[in-house]
Amino acid sequence: MATTTLEQLVHIPADDVHIEGMLELPENAAGIVLFAHGSGSSRHSPRNNYVARVLREAGMGTLLMDLLTREEDSDYETRFDIPLLTRRLLAATAWVENHADCRSLPFGYFGASTGAAAALQAAAALDGKISAVVSRGGRPDLAGTDALSRVAAPTLLLVGGFDDVVIELNRHAAAHLHCHTELVIIPGATHLFEEPGTLEEVARQAAAWFGHHFKSPAS
Repeated sequence: MATTTLEQLVHIPADDVHIEGMLELPENAAGIVLFAHGSGSSRHSPRNNYVARVLREAGMGTLLMDLLTREEDSDYETRFDIPLLTRRLLAATAWVENHADCRSLPFGYFGASTGAAAALQAAAALDGKISAVVSRGGRPDLAGTDALSRVAAPTLLLVGGFDDVVIELNRHAAAHLHCHTELVIIPGATHLFEEPGTLEEVARQAAAWFGHHFKSPAS
């Protein structure tokens, strides 16, 4: 198990607000994964915190953050403002790039729900700077076909086997991704992966995906 060498509450300027997040780095981190949460979720989400802990145990740094303020997140329309979420994620990425302990590391994105669309739009905008993307129960279709076609980062789409509508939306998005893409359906899982063993499988697959692509960057 990796030893954590940095645990820092951070406030990242973006637009006219500050994104609050928790940056944690294990010793000799293989890379860092920025989490883009879905609508109505936050950096305190037990599901994403579990995945982040598994990633850190596998030797990767994590940044769990709130891309929206509490007031913004209470507005249903703002939760689905993908360009806003993307802009905030890009601001956080630029901040991490300038952090003394992170700037030399490969970067990855882990997106859930609408956060997956923001992760893919940001990866497209950064044109090869992002080493890997993982989507959990995500809405990659909301990134739009233009952005999807420009994503260079290897992308793993994880969807619950009982999440029928989201499976179809992910299949549609995958058809527009020209990067290395895998769509994996987790048997027995609903949208939130609350069934026994399903979130563990998400974390295992995410750790393997990031671990492989941090060692073998797409660029």
